[in-house]
Amino acid sequence: MKKNPYFCATIFTMRIRLFIVLIILVVASSCGEYQKILKSTDADLKKEKAKEYYADGQYVKSSELLGQILPRYRATEEAEELNWMYANSYFGMKDYFMAGSYFKTFVDQFPFGKHAEEAHFLVAMCDYNISPRSELDQENTKNALEEFNIFINRYTYSPKIDECKKMVIELQDKLVEKSHNNAKLYYDMKEYKAAVVAINNSLKQYANSSYREEMMYLKLNSLYFYALKSMPDKQKTRYQDTLDDYYSFMEEFPKSKYSKDVADIFQKTNKFLKNGIPVTGVTN
Repeated sequence: MKKNPYFCATIFTMRIRLFIVLIILVVASSCGEYQKILKSTDADLKKEKAKEYYADGQYVKSSELLGQILPRYRATEEAEELNWMYANSYFGMKDYFMAGSYFKTFVDQFPFGKHAEEAHFLVAMCDYNISPRSELDQENTKNALEEFNIFINRYTYSPKIDECKKMVIELQDKLVEKSHNNAKLYYDMKEYKAAVVAINNSLKQYANSSYREEMMYLKLNSLYFYALKSMPDKQKTRYQDTLDDYYSFMEEFPKSKYSKDVADIFQKTNKFLKNGIPVTGVTN
């Protein structure tokens, strides 16, 4: 007997609708049960349900229940584990601001607990996870660096040391890039005096950065243009500063990729110091 396509399609549609209704009923039942637990005054029930939700990865529910009952279990044998679950619930929700705060509190409350080492590590990880790209404020990057270094010094034999060191390098590179970009911004704006100060600070703070050759070149160039645009009575001193910086640059980078430009700066600077050149100065 040939099947009716319309009849088969109707049956299939009805099954889909029935399945959706069942899902809605299950979800509604689950939500109703959770709301009852949330409103319950039974702390032990909330504790057990919080553990279940935590184990299932339902961190919003576990955190809400734990937040209600933690004061009840303060100074008990279960306090450490419940506080650990509470902080981890926020970490699981990727709320790193709150998680970091609760991990710090956990470390203060249970400095010798079984989770103390992991909590110290996760404090650093929270700042690491909210560290922004290099163009933005780097306060969290600095915080993460500090926390990772504390962890490395405190837990010398931890299996996480190598992981921490890799993240330290990554965070340091971000700060170096931020410093480089800030200094280069002054140069691009033709604020040469400010550029020299910013570059000096960057070179002092990050002496071995991958940007060192470029930064030293930009400093030399800034000194030259600063001298060129200076008032006549200040040009000689500033050209002399340029010449001194030229020798420092050549000593460190004798085969620099900027050699042609550096040689041009040297010739113009030397020419002024020996013979004087037409003045175009406008800078005080």
